[in-house]
Amino acid sequence: MTSTRPSRTGLPNRQGRLILTTLESVPGKEIVQHYGLVQGSTIRAKHVGRDIAASFKNLVGGELKGYTELLQEARQEAVERMVMQAQQTGANAVVNVRFSTSSVAQGAAELFAYGTAVRVQ
Repeated sequence: MTSTRPSRTGLPNRQGRLILTTLESVPGKEIVQHYGLVQGSTIRAKHVGRDIAASFKNLVGGELKGYTELLQEARQEAVERMVMQAQQTGANAVVNVRFSTSSVAQGAAELFAYGTAVRVQ
């Protein structure tokens, strides 16, 4: 039976957990198959309510929690899309995971996650 319980990354897969790492390999495991680049992205726009709260916070300083939450959601979505692409290749790990951001329009930014899909044992 396939578990739908989230893994450490919050991303279940058919075989259990898909390994995600920023390293070029998985410690203690051997890469036996290389599937190539996998990626996921999302574009998010600012929210008027968050902008108003952020402008007040700019006056006194401190964390802009609305934006922190927005970026966490964007990272999670980009990673989930990358993992889905990796699973379609038959990978059980993604190594050398990286994140990138870019502005695509005023008030909108892309968050991009990418890595190399591999099979390890």
